[in-house]
Amino acid sequence: MGEFKRTLITTALPYANGPIHIGHLAGVYVPADIYARYLRLKNEEVLLIGGSDEHGVPITLKAKNEGITPQDVVDKFHTIIKKSFQDFGISFDIYSRTSAKIHHQTASEFFNKMYNQGQFIEKTSEQYYDEENQQFLADRYIIGTCPKCGFEKAYGDQCESCGTSLSPTELISPTSMISGNKPVLKETKHWYLPLDQYEPWLREWILEGHKEWKPNVYGQCKSWIDSGLLPRAVTRDLDWGVPVPVEDAAGKVLYVWFDAPIGYISATRELTPDWEKYWKDPDTRLIHFIGKDNIVFHCIIFPCMLKAEGTFNLPDNVPANEFLNLENDKISTSRNWAVWLHEYLEEFPGKEDVLKYVLTANAPETKDNDFTWKDFQARNNNELVAILGNFVNRALVLTNKYFSGRVPERGRLSEYDQETLNALASLKGEIEKSLDSFRFREALKNAMDLARLGNKYLADEEPWKKWKTDPERVQTILNVCLQITANLTIGLEPFLPFSMEKLRGFLNFEKHDWSMLGNTDLLSANHQVNTPELLFEKIEDSVVEAQIQKLLDTKKANELAQSRVNSAKESIEFDDFGKMDIRVGTVLEAEKVDKTKKLLKLKIDTGIDKRTVVSGIAEYYKPEDLIGRQVSILVNLEPKKLRGIDSQGMILCAENADGTLSVVSPDQKVNNGSEVK
Repeated sequence: MGEFKRTLITTALPYANGPIHIGHLAGVYVPADIYARYLRLKNEEVLLIGGSDEHGVPITLKAKNEGITPQDVVDKFHTIIKKSFQDFGISFDIYSRTSAKIHHQTASEFFNKMYNQGQFIEKTSEQYYDEENQQFLADRYIIGTCPKCGFEKAYGDQCESCGTSLSPTELISPTSMISGNKPVLKETKHWYLPLDQYEPWLREWILEGHKEWKPNVYGQCKSWIDSGLLPRAVTRDLDWGVPVPVEDAAGKVLYVWFDAPIGYISATRELTPDWEKYWKDPDTRLIHFIGKDNIVFHCIIFPCMLKAEGTFNLPDNVPANEFLNLENDKISTSRNWAVWLHEYLEEFPGKEDVLKYVLTANAPETKDNDFTWKDFQARNNNELVAILGNFVNRALVLTNKYFSGRVPERGRLSEYDQETLNALASLKGEIEKSLDSFRFREALKNAMDLARLGNKYLADEEPWKKWKTDPERVQTILNVCLQITANLTIGLEPFLPFSMEKLRGFLNFEKHDWSMLGNTDLLSANHQVNTPELLFEKIEDSVVEAQIQKLLDTKKANELAQSRVNSAKESIEFDDFGKMDIRVGTVLEAEKVDKTKKLLKLKIDTGIDKRTVVSGIAEYYKPEDLIGRQVSILVNLEPKKLRGIDSQGMILCAENADGTLSVVSPDQKVNNGSEVK
């Protein structure tokens, strides 16, 4: 660690509008956890900080679409994310959130100090404004026709069809997503961080002072700086986020890119009263673990914020990874093309370390890489089972068979024995060198070389053939094997913590720190080991085929959804549409229909009457979530008996690409019986 006394590790804050997937894990959380566990094994002072990023427009959009509050959205996903990390074994010292009171306080104080020091510039500009709802529109609240490809539902920041980055004023026929009206341009004032003023400092600090950073990180920083930096707004017109703590800033919040990294500070502050020691003491080094899409924020923008504030440490390293693809296709949350962590934990109980191993062995450290289920299976079966598990199991089974589970005395060493023990001792340096350089894929390979060393030694020596003729030789062979096994519990601890805890149980062996790695006398003679179980189990073809089929079903659903978008149903006469009587009603009562998985029985006030409707939405809504909610109902549909219940109408729902249903509701309360036209 050089001259530093302690290390503060931060991990990119996952956005709380969806769960965690393997791309997040491979890019950020698995390498950060490995590094934190490694430093703890070395008895160094270290904190691993995480939390949910809970502000911004996508969350407000999701809340609006679902008829709930932004706080409801972030509460749901923060809970899912936090539990997934906990169950997966990411060893956060704290996992906080940016909607927390302490974060709002910390972010406000940070802004205020910069504001009072004159670090911002004020600019007035024209932005789109929704006159009906009396609010400025964030880019994602505006849709229109893309000027590049003609797609009619492009967002104000990007066209989802051709991928072009846009500004709202470039859209043809812009429309407010809130009211459906055409927005007007209106002046608004915001505060900007003048990044251009920091260019000379950034050139010196990064391009001259941090040439040791990973090439992908250094290269992206150089590209940004060489392209020229522009002032960047730190505030925006929105009602969800940290309110801008100055006069004349009603209806404005801190831009999410500004407040989110301050979440690292507020989480540390929440964790310990000594938080300033980790952020302001020059004896602390700051390491950011992020994905490549966050490099500019953590290497250029956040450091400029810290530099401007004036009292905080700057990051010592930002070992960002590239992207992980899935089955040769880019991971996409909107297309449900992902392996979700919470689903993996349910479907592969007890196999947390298998996923950690595969994601580390295949980590996208310097270029994008690909996760496939066949590779997942092969690495488990050919490496974890056939190499690591096989060696450990044979060493312990033979010890139990020949020496009643007691570590045998080590006799006279052969030249091969000594070579093996020397190789064992030397591997520590190789593993350390890789970990200290953030080369975790290489470090895992070096740590697995301990098991490869043992496997080869055991296969070469064949103690089962020598037992009857030379039991003293077998004593030495198994002693060497058990010393290697004990070393595995240290060398692989940062990578496979659940499995190494299990292995220590087999060995009846306490957890040792990193300094003991390479020691060839970890287990003393006559130490009693336990009867082993399998450390890893083979994954069958049927298991991975089921996962592959799940992805194929997703792809098929996406293609079907796209075909629906591209090819509307046949045209109908207006009179045909006019025959449908669609009204807004309020759900008064809701309950599940007995012995069914999909059906809910609803009592709805339609403004005409109060009637019973049976709807197939039980998989997507709890009864209590619907009571009091307004829905759209086709009231003149012919009644139908479902499970013995007379259903008088149909609830209107939108079907997502994955087949899930979302109830169609008005975006503001209207009178029951209001017609949908």
